[in-house]
Amino acid sequence: MTLGETRAATARVRAFFETLGPASIDRMDAVYAPDASFRDPFNDVRGLAEIRRIFAQMFEHLDDCRFTFIDETVDEHGAFLTWDMTFRIRRLSPGETRRIHGATQLKFAPDGRVACHRDYWDAADELYAKLPLIGPVMRWLKRRLG
Repeated sequence: MTLGETRAATARVRAFFETLGPASIDRMDAVYAPDASFRDPFNDVRGLAEIRRIFAQMFEHLDDCRFTFIDETVDEHGAFLTWDMTFRIRRLSPGETRRIHGATQLKFAPDGRVACHRDYWDAADELYAKLPLIGPVMRWLKRRLG
């Protein structure tokens, strides 16, 4: 892909995630190639059906999930985006908005859809350490090992 094509593909991905909601799952084929891969701290899958399953599960457990993009680096080979994701955990403190700061590496198929999506974020610090039962243990371990 040319730099201009990669920039356009990145803009489509950003627009998709900026408006992400349960109904977006049905439109994922416009953004992801059929054999795309997706990896984050909890998942490592291949194929559009598996990617849809991950996002469907996310919406079963989270409310008001929003992505705010902070920065991006784009070249002919793909893109690297930094973002904040805010959300509420439906069954755990549903009134409390939480935030995860992370980054995404994207590689695109020749048709401009995502071929590889890899999310980087610290599950221990960004999620586990903020949970009521696990958080104190995680903070103690961090002090102990640090």
